[in-house]
Formats: sequence, C-alpha cells, structure tokens
Amino acid sequence: QVQLVESGGGLVQAGGSLRLSCAASGSVFRVNAMGWYRQAAGSQRGLVAVITSGGTTNYGDPVKGRFTISRDNAKNTVYLQMNSLNPEDTAVYYCAADDRYHSRWYWGQGTQVTVSS
Repeated sequence: QVQLVESGGGLVQAGGSLRLSCAASGSVFRVNAMGWYRQAAGSQRGLVAVITSGGTTNYGDPVKGRFTISRDNAKNTVYLQMNSLNPEDTAVYYCAADDRYHSRWYWGQGTQVTVSS
C-alpha cells in the first residue's frame, strides 16, 4: 500500500500563487506516475497534471501555462506550483499515484484550494 499526504492548500486572492506538496510513504517502490486531480463542488474530478517517474508531464487544458508539476524522486514527493490563480481554480485538490504493478491509483485525502475574486 501507498499512503499520500497533501499539504499547501488554502485561501488566496485571484492572481495569486500557491504551492501544493504531496509526500508518498509505504510501498513507494510501487509508485510510477504521480499527479494532481481536482474536484469542484457539483463537478466531476478532473486532471490537473501528472508526471511520470522519468519526468514526462501532462496538463489539463484549463491549467496549461499557469501550473507546473514537479517531482523529487529521492523524497517521494510531487509538487504543484499554481500561478495566476482564478476563482475557477477553486476545488479540492487530490494527489494520486499510479501503481506500476497493478492497474490502480492511490489517492490522498485532498486539500482545499479557494481563490477569492
């Protein structure tokens, strides 16, 4: 099993920045890709960004050019730098990790990001 713990959420004004962190623990040798998803009230969970163990990244269209995902494999930690935030970015942000041996993803408990106008 892999445990994921997010940190860094909070309240920020439009145009501001936040940095999320997610640390993996447990059977971290199972982890391949790591990423962030978000779910706004009344909406489905959607991709924010994902990064493979080799550093290849993929971003959801709404965040391209504003958010940057990075990863420290030595610390088993993934980061999400969020710039130029707007109220539409308000959501619960979930960290996720892909199990390289099984077709499953592990999920963190989520961290709230609120952007005020």
